[in-house]
Amino acid sequence: MAGIRKVLNFPKSRSLEFGVTGMKCEIAANGSETSETVSGRRKMADPVIIDTDILIDAGRGVTDAVEILSEIKRKALPAASVITYMELMVGCRNKAELSELDRFMSRFQVVKLNSRISDIGSDLLHRYRLSHGLLIPDALIAATAIFIESSLMSKNYRDYRFIAELNLLPYPNPFT
Repeated sequence: MAGIRKVLNFPKSRSLEFGVTGMKCEIAANGSETSETVSGRRKMADPVIIDTDILIDAGRGVTDAVEILSEIKRKALPAASVITYMELMVGCRNKAELSELDRFMSRFQVVKLNSRISDIGSDLLHRYRLSHGLLIPDALIAATAIFIESSLMSKNYRDYRFIAELNLLPYPNPFT
């Protein structure tokens, strides 16, 4: 993850300020989006939920993933589901790697689960588990994006393509 630390120069707080737009955007603990005007101009930085696969690639220094994270930082509010954070924790082999992960993830808006996200995830699983093989983590990540009305960026298009209410961004060119 050391390779991306220089590219992603985010503030360490959970609230990210975008000096270009003069907007401060937060995702509250309950999952709702809040914002306030800092300089008089009012433009919302839309959150983009980034899936686990892209963050793993960025940690490995894969150029496409690192460049996409940098582009998302410039154009949107980089975010991740707490499920993604937990999946990345499982991959840590020791406390040093866990500490590095914590530092890395502090650069993203981490959206926690709430009862509404759980309900949406359960509904998605009920609709798509048997027909499309939807897994619990993917259902909850998609539910997070749906609940906060955010786009989702994933390399695994096939894991989400059948969810009509999900705005799935194309990889590796999300903003084209």
